[in-house]
Amino acid sequence: MTTERTDVIKLGEKFATLLGDDVKVGQAAPEFTSAAANWAPVNPIQESKGKVIILTAVPSLDTAVCDRETRRFNEEAAKLGDDIVIYTISTDFPMAQARWCGAAGVDKVKVVSDVLEAEFGIKYGTLIKERRFLRRSVFIVGRDGKLTYVNYLPALGNEPDYDEVIAEAKKALG
Repeated sequence: MTTERTDVIKLGEKFATLLGDDVKVGQAAPEFTSAAANWAPVNPIQESKGKVIILTAVPSLDTAVCDRETRRFNEEAAKLGDDIVIYTISTDFPMAQARWCGAAGVDKVKVVSDVLEAEFGIKYGTLIKERRFLRRSVFIVGRDGKLTYVNYLPALGNEPDYDEVIAEAKKALG
């Protein structure tokens, strides 16, 4: 049975229903399958095993904050070595994600979709039931597969502290 929480985040003035439980620093990063641009299954945790992984969950690339956040992480990814991988996860359709990435010039961040099973959203406690999109959050997975950083943003319109995320990812390199 999936946990439902109704006292964490609001949509407008009303609390929304979050599905799943929050993950915590120190626990093994839950593996999940999402969809690549061609609908092929992707398991970011397995695919990037042995690297530091930044997972950014956004409601939709088609919104101003998500657009800004993903472009910024793409700029940061261009400066990082091959040992840090950044994934952006949303419930947008894969072809919409690919179209957005092409138009935005986003080519360093790996963008994947949680639209099919919402497995990421449930396992990481970010799926908003009423809208079937993800709560904005950032997770860092160390080389050992454990979470080293977890940040659930308190409101959908809030952006993460980019400098803090990059600094924590570099620290996780060891």
